[in-house]
Amino acid sequence: MFDEQENKPVETDESWKEQVKAEDAALDQQMASESEVDVESVSTSETASGDGGSHGSPPLPPADFSILVSMFSTQVMLALGMVPGPDGKTARVDINAARHFIDLLGVLEEKTKGNLSNDESEMLQNSIHYLRMAFVEQSGSKKSE
Repeated sequence: MFDEQENKPVETDESWKEQVKAEDAALDQQMASESEVDVESVSTSETASGDGGSHGSPPLPPADFSILVSMFSTQVMLALGMVPGPDGKTARVDINAARHFIDLLGVLEEKTKGNLSNDESEMLQNSIHYLRMAFVEQSGSKKSE
């Protein structure tokens, strides 16, 4: 890139990327420690201070790529009966829903190729691989029943 007035190369400061990563890591650590706090005490203190949003609910995590991948992954695990549902009981296995969410992760992988950090790309690839293996295992056990 050149400065049009002086025809000299423009130096760009790339150090901000490391600073953002460090801030994200600190925020993730802070959110993890806050999530261990008693939910009732958090919503009571937030309601009293007026910071709790609607109905005194705890703050939402930051909107980032890892949360998006985690949301889709959780949907797959629920559909495969790998985690209990909201009522504490194992959800009914829904192979078609699991396939759909795995396919959505695949679309996300293809459409973001070349635009992710190494960590994001690795997390997405690992998640898809793990979920596909769980899907094959679950669908294979369904056929043998």
